Amino acid sequence: MQPRNLSPVRPDYFANFDPQRVPSPCFVVDQIAIEDNLKLLAEVADQSGARVLLALKAFSMFALAPLFRQYLHGTCASGLMEARLGREEFGGEVHTFCAAFRDSEIEQVLDLSDHLVFNSVHQWQQFRQQCLQSAAAKPGQKFGLRVNPLHSEGATPIYDPCASGSRLGIPIDSLQDFDWQGISGIHFHTLCEQDFPPLDRTLAVIEQQLGDQLHRLDWLNLGGGHHITREGYQTGALVERLKHLRDTYQLQLYLEPGEACALYAGVLVSEVLDLKSNGPQLAVLDTSATCHMPDVIEMPYQPDIRHATRGEGGPFSYRLGGQTCLAGDVIGDYSFDAPLQRGQRLIFEEMAYYTMVKTNTFNGIALPSMAVWNSKSDEISFVKQFDYSDFRNRLS
Repeated sequence: MQPRNLSPVRPDYFANFDPQRVPSPCFVVDQIAIEDNLKLLAEVADQSGARVLLALKAFSMFALAPLFRQYLHGTCASGLMEARLGREEFGGEVHTFCAAFRDSEIEQVLDLSDHLVFNSVHQWQQFRQQCLQSAAAKPGQKFGLRVNPLHSEGATPIYDPCASGSRLGIPIDSLQDFDWQGISGIHFHTLCEQDFPPLDRTLAVIEQQLGDQLHRLDWLNLGGGHHITREGYQTGALVERLKHLRDTYQLQLYLEPGEACALYAGVLVSEVLDLKSNGPQLAVLDTSATCHMPDVIEMPYQPDIRHATRGEGGPFSYRLGGQTCLAGDVIGDYSFDAPLQRGQRLIFEEMAYYTMVKTNTFNGIALPSMAVWNSKSDEISFVKQFDYSDFRNRLS
């Protein structure tokens, strides 16, 4: 049976949100949008037999953990801290991968994790005995290797785990003589906000290189980067491919979406503090690229602003930047239908995933508050508000 259209046109969740209702700056997450995403992911799981885990590295607001417990199978963690958060707050399965585990933390990580994935043969051999002892006391605990398919689908090198010289994963062509005893599955993560075809091509490489071994394993984790909840994602093709993979190799499959869990679900409210001119018209905001949305500089990319267009093509154009002393703390050039005013509120779109988790207090810039809003009931609650102590206590 083909699944129904799991990627319908999504509502504009924040169309009626009043940015004056929150302090500035403030992240606002709509729990209705989150739940809509989780319902789609749960249906993919139901149709395909795969289990879906929240990637905590992308979104870890545990105030919404009850929703995630209702729809998903657990979480995937990038180390000890996230594994603990997943176990204590989100429940379900905890799968942990780290580029390199520390000797001093491995026992805690084993205690917290249902699946532990190693990034090198050496690390598996280093901790193998501890792992086997842990599994003897914790039936059902599984161990796996992260493989690098050496098949690049990424457009941005900084987010491409298969880029030349990548430290992530074991090169797939180096496992021919590996002793698989104790390893029950493999993990790969090669995508970043991508559709189904790049995954399909990557799976073809995995099957070509490790097809014989897949018949002897118990599980396969396809990692994250799947934009499953985006409008237009090829959900039917994904489900059919997962079912074929499961039936061919008799594997339990896992998906680890991060951004797909929080797509369309969050905004960042900002305020214009000052206006000036130095060639271009300049607007200084209480929101900083380097402190509050560092991917703007690292990736780089330019976020959308509600009721504005990117670039200088409109009637009133401004270069937006933050309060810090970093000359490059620039969010980008935007055009507006009317002149900006000091004290005006702006709404940055798509700020729930890979943004809230990356904030910092460089220059003593205050961290944004965090709020949960319900776009159906219009109720709002404040999850976190930061003050001087959050800055002061970080370093001493």
